[in-house]
Amino acid sequence: MTEQLDTGRTNQKMRTRSAIVAAARDLISKGGEVTMPLVAQAAQVSEATAYRYFPDLPSLISEVLAGVWPTPAEAFAPLGDCADAVRRVAFACEFLLRGVLARQGSVRAMISATITRPETVTSRPGIRFGLIDHALQPLEDSLDPEVFAQLKRDLAVVVSAEALFTLTDLCGLDAEVAISSAVRTATTLAEAAVRQSD
Repeated sequence: MTEQLDTGRTNQKMRTRSAIVAAARDLISKGGEVTMPLVAQAAQVSEATAYRYFPDLPSLISEVLAGVWPTPAEAFAPLGDCADAVRRVAFACEFLLRGVLARQGSVRAMISATITRPETVTSRPGIRFGLIDHALQPLEDSLDPEVFAQLKRDLAVVVSAEALFTLTDLCGLDAEVAISSAVRTATTLAEAAVRQSD
């Protein structure tokens, strides 16, 4: 009898956890705001119950987004064997920003947590640095190591959710115009580096 009760409790806990994850996944896929109260409401559990399964929103979002982004190599598949670093950087920037736009509620929640409670966020899901590294592979051996490292840092500022939200929220740009602006800036940085490698 006790074993059946334990099994029943375990199954109920698994169903509750799955419901919370599914509710968060659904909210994230819609691109809107993602908060623990909204997730709990969608999962039909109390907010306190949601927090018993996930100590904070970033840990829930991290679990939901694990494996959602493709690897950099998978992302670059449409470019084939293109070795044009400028084109690769433009592709990486647009790919990342369109992905951020599609999941902006969860991305904003992660950025907020990183700013307000950096000690609680051990890692943010995403592939920004992997995309940048992959885009710059053709330049790695032709640039001075310090110039190459600086280019990666420069691109990290532009190829980012923060850049997109600065352009849309603070500069008032339409999302498409904002993406074009960021891509233009990223390619300008890459073009300058390519000129140094010649």
